[in-house]
Amino acid sequence: MLGYTGNVLRINLTEGSSRVEPLRMDWAEKYIGSKGLSIRYLYEELDAGVDPLSPENKLLLTTGPFTGTPIPCSGKLAVTAKSPATGTVNDASIGGHIGSEIKFAGYDMVIIEGKAPEPSYILIEDEKVSVENGDIVWGRGAYETEDILKEKHGRHHNVLAIGPAGENLSSMACINTDYYRQAGRGGLGAVMGSKNVKAVVVRGTGAVKVPDIAKTTDRIIEILTSDVLVEDNTFVFETGTTAFLEACNDGGILPMRNFSDTTDENWVKYNGDVLMGYREGKRGCGCCGLGCGNFLKFKGGKVEGPEYETISVAGPNAGVTDPESILKYNEVADDMGLDTISAGDTIVWAMEMTEKGIYDFGIRFGEGEKMCDLLRMMAYREGFGADLADGVKRAAAKYGGADYTLEVKGLEYPQYEPRGSWGMSLSYAVSDRGACHMRAYAPNVEVFEAAAPPYTAEGKGQMVYELGEFNAVKFSACICDFWATISYEILAELLTLVTGKQWTEQDMSDVGRRVINIARAFNQREGFTRKEDTIPKRLVKEALASGPAKGQKIPQAAFDDMLDQYYGVMGWDKNGVMPGDLVASLL
Repeated sequence: MLGYTGNVLRINLTEGSSRVEPLRMDWAEKYIGSKGLSIRYLYEELDAGVDPLSPENKLLLTTGPFTGTPIPCSGKLAVTAKSPATGTVNDASIGGHIGSEIKFAGYDMVIIEGKAPEPSYILIEDEKVSVENGDIVWGRGAYETEDILKEKHGRHHNVLAIGPAGENLSSMACINTDYYRQAGRGGLGAVMGSKNVKAVVVRGTGAVKVPDIAKTTDRIIEILTSDVLVEDNTFVFETGTTAFLEACNDGGILPMRNFSDTTDENWVKYNGDVLMGYREGKRGCGCCGLGCGNFLKFKGGKVEGPEYETISVAGPNAGVTDPESILKYNEVADDMGLDTISAGDTIVWAMEMTEKGIYDFGIRFGEGEKMCDLLRMMAYREGFGADLADGVKRAAAKYGGADYTLEVKGLEYPQYEPRGSWGMSLSYAVSDRGACHMRAYAPNVEVFEAAAPPYTAEGKGQMVYELGEFNAVKFSACICDFWATISYEILAELLTLVTGKQWTEQDMSDVGRRVINIARAFNQREGFTRKEDTIPKRLVKEALASGPAKGQKIPQAAFDDMLDQYYGVMGWDKNGVMPGDLVASLL
């Protein structure tokens, strides 16, 4: 198949060696690329029980057949490893231009294994691959690291870098590129840090071959004008995901004060209109027709964003209304290399612990400036920041307050309140990497479109499955989530144009289901069953006090019903375990 380079670059840090091997095209036909293909490789290459922070874990950088082509919204890269936060498989999507650069260097995938004997960074320039001494960047923030390496190797080189949090093995450490784009969730930055790798620097000068460049380009232009640059998609150019703030507040799913309630009457103080007042420019990822990036300058700092998740966790969920405090939180978290969601949820939990008298972390709701101080403590593992750096589940095990933690499998909740969207509680529970809104986005159906009743278990297993199947294949093709109108029909057509192999809508559905199952097979091998597909106690015990979802909580029986439905749709047993013949069919 075209669209692929057919090459995998394997770098063994322990040996200081690298080699190129053929891509498993039989797996590519079943999993396409990016998310699905990387999980298939990881399932094959890791033994059960591997310590995520040991040299035996592997870090995979995986493109898709669209990467490096002009197909809209295809500039993503999948970063995959066993998660130090959860012990599950974990893939995170990162934007910018690094994915295309890897493809242009001649590789569909880079597999990083072993551990370098000293602080290092990896340099890839087409077929030239080396492991360089990293003393010049070790200990520095992510922003400065990228500056130094671009200055040394050239501004046309793209950089993946970790901050101090990754070096200090925080389980919420992320990986940055283009300064402000992150592979954020599940501690992938800690995996990179555990390998003594500060950065991966890439320069590629090649190209991607397709069967018929003229036909492919003409069709891409048609799709761009008729399906991408349409009203349902282009709002992200104007305001980015800040637009979700009003929708979530109006829908009763904007979390307040560590998910103790929803709906903030002060939301207009930090909404998209306010934040866009700081905008200095726009930016998009490679091959992007939408350009969601907003470059903001404010007193004492600059940042791209912030995205809805960061606004919510550093704003209403922290009891903060000052927009510059939210922007500063975003800037510091990025530079420290911390996932804004997990770090924010951990800090707002610490705020509640202080206010309830369970443990005094020295921070209360509304203290935005102290949030940045805590980020630095977490990144450098100073004081109780050393415990907070590993998330709410582990912190609560030491300090108490487990009833107020919002997490699944050790991964903190994204910023959508499930009591206002019951399907979201199921989506968080069955997500392969722990609580994740990117696996199956239920609020779109239950709240924004109002296409399904939000406060019922009925039909939610099928709904969450269908949403998850679509996202699984979309992310395996490495298409950005902001192409909201993309369909199986268009995906199949574009794959056919780019690869020369005939793909159908049914193929798309089959791939999506297969990807969900291979991720579950990985986790099942690690010992995960129904008991880990959970709902936090707060959502079951406490009813919301205000907003459109006032009075709502999720009865345990209703959640169990939804979980049973989902397992039934997937063909798994009541314990969430897939039969052996199903696992065998994936391999």
